[in-house]
Amino acid sequence: METITVRTATSSEQARVISTMALAFVRDPVTRWVWPEPHQYVTHYAEFVGAFGGQAFGHEAAYRVDDFSGGALWLPPGVQPDEETMIALLQRIIDPERLPAAFGLFEQMMHYHPEEPHWYLALIGVDPSRQGRGLGAALLRHTLARVDRERLPAYLESSNPANVPLYQRHGFEVVGTIQAADSPPMFPMIRRPA
Repeated sequence: METITVRTATSSEQARVISTMALAFVRDPVTRWVWPEPHQYVTHYAEFVGAFGGQAFGHEAAYRVDDFSGGALWLPPGVQPDEETMIALLQRIIDPERLPAAFGLFEQMMHYHPEEPHWYLALIGVDPSRQGRGLGAALLRHTLARVDRERLPAYLESSNPANVPLYQRHGFEVVGTIQAADSPPMFPMIRRPA
C-alpha cells in the first residue's frame, strides 16, 4: 500500500498544483462542455483555475500530495473565487452563444452554497495516470479533519457523476442538480461536521 502524504501547497508551488488540475479535468464533462476545443482548454483552463480556486494559496488551504500528482483547493469561510477575473476570462474566450448557459451554471452554483460559514472545495483533482490510488481520498480526509475540528459544514459541486460516490463515502450528500441549456449536470453536495 502506497503511503500518501498531503502537504500545504505554498504560493511558490501554485503553478505546479494548477497544472495538476488542468490534467485532472481534461475529461471532466462540465469543464469540457465549457471549453470543448482542445487548444482553448489547454491555453485558458489554468487561468480559470487560478481565478476560481487560487485564493486557497493565500489562506493556507491549498493542498498537494508529495509528487504533485494530486491537489485540492479549498476556500475557507468568507473567501470567494475571483469572480471579476472569471467573468472577464469567460467573456473573452467562450463562444458567445454558449456564454449565457455558462453564466447560468455559475448562478445556480451560487444558489446552492450554504448561507452559514462553510469550507468550499473549489477544485480537487488527480493526474489521470495516478487516479484510482487513493490520492483524492487522502486529500479529502486531510482537510475534512480540519473542517470537523472547526465544526463547520463543507460544500462542493461535483462536475463528474463518477466522483459522487467518493464524496458520499466522505459524508457529502447531494442536495440538487445544476444544469443549464445542454450542459452536463453538476451535483451540489454538502457535508455537515462529523
